[in-house]
Amino acid sequence: MKRLFPAPWLSLALWALWLTLNLSLSPGNLLLGAILGFAAPLMMRKLRPKHARIRRPSTIIKLFFLVGRDVILSNLIVAWGVLNAKRRPPRSRFVKVPLDLRDAHGLATLAMICTVVPGTVWSELALDRSILLLHVWDLDDEAHFIHHFKTAYEQPLMEIFE
Repeated sequence: MKRLFPAPWLSLALWALWLTLNLSLSPGNLLLGAILGFAAPLMMRKLRPKHARIRRPSTIIKLFFLVGRDVILSNLIVAWGVLNAKRRPPRSRFVKVPLDLRDAHGLATLAMICTVVPGTVWSELALDRSILLLHVWDLDDEAHFIHHFKTAYEQPLMEIFE
């Protein structure tokens, strides 16, 4: 069964996405969505990384709400900074964050978190995955930022994936 459906949840999600995008439950769309959901994971089976092993699922919920809170706060802070940029220009700079997280799934999740939180941009990851270069839009205290980043995002991801 695993050879026929290497990623059953992905197949189901692709089928649902097809139906949602077409806004139709016609027999043709049901069939085309099912074919897409069946064929795409089969064709891309070799591209999938190893399966993620989630160690602490409850930490996912905590991290979800923490990231949600940070997204809202960061939006407000960035908006306020943009409105007051003439009085107090932002102090943007690059920050090197030492990483203990090595799991590929954890790093991918960390990249997504950096993408959704306004004011941070994932710039570069060292080849040995030991240092992350982030661009921070407005930074007062680099040490405080690194501490917050590691405790708020990296440690929960290590609990989840490692």
